[in-house]
Amino acid sequence: MERRHHLPRLSALLLFAALAHAPLAQAADTLDPVRNDIVQGQADDAIKRLRQILGSNNQNGDAHNLYCRVSLQLDAWDDAVDHCERAVNISQDNSNYHLWLGRAYGAKAERASMFSAYGLARKLKAEFETAVRLDPRNAAALSDLGEFYVSAPAVVGGGDAKAQALSPKLDVVDAVRGHELRAQIADADKDYAAAESELKAAIAASRTPANQWMALASFYRRRERWDDMTQAIKTGIAADKAHTVAQVDGASTFIRTQRELQLAAQMLRDYIASSQKSEDAPAFRVHVELGKLLAKQGDKEGAKREFQAALALAHDYKPAASQLAALGH
Repeated sequence: MERRHHLPRLSALLLFAALAHAPLAQAADTLDPVRNDIVQGQADDAIKRLRQILGSNNQNGDAHNLYCRVSLQLDAWDDAVDHCERAVNISQDNSNYHLWLGRAYGAKAERASMFSAYGLARKLKAEFETAVRLDPRNAAALSDLGEFYVSAPAVVGGGDAKAQALSPKLDVVDAVRGHELRAQIADADKDYAAAESELKAAIAASRTPANQWMALASFYRRRERWDDMTQAIKTGIAADKAHTVAQVDGASTFIRTQRELQLAAQMLRDYIASSQKSEDAPAFRVHVELGKLLAKQGDKEGAKREFQAALALAHDYKPAASQLAALGH
């Protein structure tokens, strides 16, 4: 915010402003390296920093939120829920805190018993709805809530009509996500022509459409349209000069269908080497996926290197340790 000062009071006001805002500036500076660690997939470094920060101030909501997010990357569901709940308790009116708590409940629900999953799903719904109520322009919250409405049964609050009601609101803040939500609704209703049309509209609306090409490829995979799937992924690769998370999504589709495996391995390598990584695909998890692919292709030494690279970033990531043990190391 631009500030205008009367000249005789300028020095005093600047000194007051510096003192008043010093704690906030310090907090932001302290957490920026953590955010970078999380994006780069450096889980051990992120957790070390967060423990130090929370050791000196356990009421830092941003730090608890970030701890929740790195715990989600590590599949540590209980830790994720605990820290996201702490963040929400510290700041009840933070839309993103509620969004991430909902995501933590959802991740835990996927691995829970059916009875526990129903309770977690209801909590998830409540958190997503609260996130949207607190910030009606939170595109990620609108998108996640819409996806929940599409995929969840009515007994826990799902329903296509609710998702339909969200799509115009999403259009206003993020047209690409609006098309994607309508594609999900059409897909759930088995209107596959409409779903494909909406996914193509999302591509047309996006300034960086690599992710949308990979979403279209995933749709073609589910419809067993293999040639269209392959072409969509290759078009997405061509659009993704920076080697972003779209590379991981496309590679995962190839691996799942046992097609273009050499290309899939290269896509994963390109992402690992990229400076444009994403929190959605932490590097240690991508190392594991590449290692599994190499192991299946008979390259055990290459696989070993990838699993070791994953553990160097996240020593508690159990899938990396178990894969390495399976190789006899």
